[in-house]
Amino acid sequence: MTTTLDRPMERDVTTAGTRLEAFPVNVRVKISALWASMLFVFVYVDLFSLFRADVRADIEAGEIGGFTIDQSFLLGTTAYVVIPALMVVGALVLRPRVNRVVNIALSVVYALTIVGGAIGEWSYYVLGSAVEVALLAAVAYYAWTWPRAVPVTS
Repeated sequence: MTTTLDRPMERDVTTAGTRLEAFPVNVRVKISALWASMLFVFVYVDLFSLFRADVRADIEAGEIGGFTIDQSFLLGTTAYVVIPALMVVGALVLRPRVNRVVNIALSVVYALTIVGGAIGEWSYYVLGSAVEVALLAAVAYYAWTWPRAVPVTS
């Protein structure tokens, strides 16, 4: 009885010129992944702000960015973060026409608010915001160029 340990190791027979399989990724998956990536950058940039003494002092004083930290502020901030979080799944389940419109509209709105929030900020925040805007631009691009359905012919 031979086991896999008794057999000689198989060699990889691929050559340097072998092409990798180009598997097309569905537009829904691309958009969903872009929203998820944007959220990761979004969260980390804000998280890194907690290492800044000026931000911590503002929070201790009950204010951030000119807004009083109260229930209304926290509710609004939560809604602001929940919307793109829901778009991760929304991009996968919404009907194509609705999906396209919602993704274009939300990506533009969020890009504008991110640019506005980055004005006068530190370099790390501006860099993170630029990456977020680039990811949102890709969302808008993929939604705008959403492939048309091919008519079925008999």
